Amino acid sequence: MRSSSLATRSAPADRPAPVAPSTACVEIVVPVHNEQVTLAASVRRLHEHLTERFPFAWRIVVANNASTDRTAAVARALADDLPGVALLDLPEKGRGRALRAAWTRSDADVLCYMDVDLSTDLDALLPLVAPLVSGHSELAIGTRLSRSSRVVRGPKREVISRSYNQLLRWTLGARFSDAQCGFKAIRADVARELLPQVRDEAWFFDTELLVLAQREGRRIHEVPVDWVDDPDSRVDIVSTAMEDLRGIVRLLAAARLTRFLAVGVASTLAYVVLFLLLRSPLDAAGANAAALAITAVGNTQANRRFTFAIRGRHELVRQHLAGAIVFVLTLGLTSGALGVLHGLDAAPSRAVELLVLVAASVCATVTRYVALRTWVFAREGRRTVLRRAVGSIARVGL
Repeated sequence: MRSSSLATRSAPADRPAPVAPSTACVEIVVPVHNEQVTLAASVRRLHEHLTERFPFAWRIVVANNASTDRTAAVARALADDLPGVALLDLPEKGRGRALRAAWTRSDADVLCYMDVDLSTDLDALLPLVAPLVSGHSELAIGTRLSRSSRVVRGPKREVISRSYNQLLRWTLGARFSDAQCGFKAIRADVARELLPQVRDEAWFFDTELLVLAQREGRRIHEVPVDWVDDPDSRVDIVSTAMEDLRGIVRLLAAARLTRFLAVGVASTLAYVVLFLLLRSPLDAAGANAAALAITAVGNTQANRRFTFAIRGRHELVRQHLAGAIVFVLTLGLTSGALGVLHGLDAAPSRAVELLVLVAASVCATVTRYVALRTWVFAREGRRTVLRRAVGSIARVGL
C-alpha cells in the first residue's frame, strides 16, 4: 500500500489542485459502534473489492467509537490479518466524532466513509472518488434520490429521507439531494479547512459539513447509487430527528442572511428613533436623510463585522465608500416614497410618514443585501471592475 502527500502543482485560485492518479491515496473510514456481527464480513468484502478493482492506493480504517461488545477485538484481528486495514479505537460514541478523529489523523489525499452494512453498491466508490482526485470537485456524495438510483427500502424510511432533504432545501437552501446517505468523500485539504467549523459529533455531522461546504462555494459532486436498506439498523429515528432539527435551527441562526436580517432590524429601530428625534428641528426629508446617513455607517460596519465576519482594517475605507453608494440608493427610494406621500397629503401625521419610510426601507433591504454580498464585501475575484468604478467615483469627489 502506498501513501502520498497532496500534489503541489499550481492551479487557478477558484479550483482545487488535482492529485496525480498514480500517486493518489484514498482512505476509507468505516465508523462502527457495536457491530461485531457484521464487521468482519463487510470489511473483507470491501478489502476484496479494493484489491481487485480499485486503481488508487488505499487503506481501510475501522473507527470504533465506544463499542461495548467485541467490535474492537474483531477489528484488531482484521487489521492483523489483512494488509491495508487499521483500527482506530475511540473511547467516546458518535459517528461524527469518529469521522473527525480519523480524518484529522490521516495523511491520505482523499478521505471517504461508508456505513459498515455496505448498503451502497461498492461499484459507486470509484465514481465517488475520481472527481476529487482529478480536481473537478472538492466533496462527493452518494445520492439515493436520483432518478437513476436503484433503492430497496421500506416506505417509512423513504418518506423520512425525502422529507428531511426537502426540509433542508426549505430552511437552509440546500442544493445537494441526499444529506444522509452513508457514502461520502472529501479532499483532505478541504477537510482541514471545514472540520474546525463543524460542531456536531453525531448523525448531523454530514449535513453540517455539506451546508458549510455549500456556503463557501465548494464544488459538491453527486453520484447516483444502488442502495439496499439494512433491516438490522439500530438508529433511533425519533432522537436522531430531534437532534437534526436542533442542528438545522443552529445552522439557520448562523446563516449569513439571518445575521443580515438581525443587523437590519437593529438598524431600522435606530433609524426610527433618530427620525423621531430629528423630525422636530428638521423637515421630513432632512430628518430622513440624517437618520439614514447615521444608521448607514453603523449598518455597514455591523454587517462587515457580524454578517460577513471581516476583521481588521483591510479595505475598510473602500467598503464604507461602497456602503455610502448603497446609502444613496436607499435615500433615493425613501425620499421618493416621501415625495409621493406629500403629494397625496400635504400634512401627513408623523406616524404615517414613519410607516411609509420604514416600508420603503424594507423594500430597499433586498437591494442592500445583494449589494453587500456581491459588491461591498465580495471576494477579490468578483469585484475588480466594480472596485475600479468606486475608485473613479472617489477621484471625482463623491
